[in-house]
Amino acid sequence: MMKKLALAAVMVAIQALTTWALAQDKSRAEVKAEAASAVKAGTIPRGEVDAPVATTKSTKARSEVKAEAAAANKAGTIPKGEATMDKPPAKSTMTKEEKAAARAKRKAETAAANKAGTIPKGETSK
Repeated sequence: MMKKLALAAVMVAIQALTTWALAQDKSRAEVKAEAASAVKAGTIPRGEVDAPVATTKSTKARSEVKAEAAAANKAGTIPKGEATMDKPPAKSTMTKEEKAAARAKRKAETAAANKAGTIPKGETSK
């Protein structure tokens, strides 16, 4: 008896939810029209941040701007790539023998630290 009562209650709840879901006030076309008018009016923010739209116009002609950009590029004042205009670090002046000795020393230090247990094993979070 309890199972029938519980089943009936579930059926009534499902029926109520589906009726509520199907009873929409507006059609798809009405919603799309409202959204389009809101976008046109500017009440819907665009992008991730509600940034103000630039209202000033350029006072220079496109050809002037392009000429200035070309001159700056030719002069080298426009940075290229992700890095700044700093020079790259100088290459090592070590000989092959010095590099091999430094690597052997580093390997020996790492092996000693590993043997002493000062290097943690596995992934650790700090």
